[in-house]
Amino acid sequence: MSARRRRGVWLVIAGALAALVLGVATTISLTATGAFRGPAPVGWRGPGTRCSPPAPAGQVVGVTVGDMGGMMGSPRGHLPPGGGPGGYGMGMMWLRAAPSRVPAGTVSLRVVNSGALTHEVVVLPLRAGQTAGERPVGSDGKVSEAGSLGEASRSCGAGTGDGITSGATGWTTLTLRPGRYELVCNMPGHYAAGMYDELDVAGR
Repeated sequence: MSARRRRGVWLVIAGALAALVLGVATTISLTATGAFRGPAPVGWRGPGTRCSPPAPAGQVVGVTVGDMGGMMGSPRGHLPPGGGPGGYGMGMMWLRAAPSRVPAGTVSLRVVNSGALTHEVVVLPLRAGQTAGERPVGSDGKVSEAGSLGEASRSCGAGTGDGITSGATGWTTLTLRPGRYELVCNMPGHYAAGMYDELDVAGR
């Protein structure tokens, strides 16, 4: 190998080592200053957010709410009305209930937030012929809660609150008659982003 070629190889190696050292130093610096802090990733459980609901009454429905990791970076977990930029739409957020069919009577919803944004679950009746996901969304990014039978929107607590934060659980117990119900997250923009599911209640 010629001296010129050897010199070129050593320059490439030296450049790669310098880039590696610079990258490590930058990472250490950003970590120390807290620049990596931001929306928690999906499934994150923050300190103090784990909680266990009391023994539920009646039929238990487990509801999981989540999102793709809070790409919007909103501190309150809200999106602009109708969704958000960057393709934040159907499938980017979810609300899933299991089982999806229960007998009439006492029903307890146990809601676990597996995402990074704040969520809630509101129980609304479905009219005959109405399908989950068809409710009109207002200019505020929400659907009407007229006829609501209750909600789980309190972190580590029952009933109404300011929303269930990342990693937390909320719950509520309702008496439901036979019929079809829609479980929705009514934080601004979340319904339009796909946060709804149907719960069917059968007669005994």
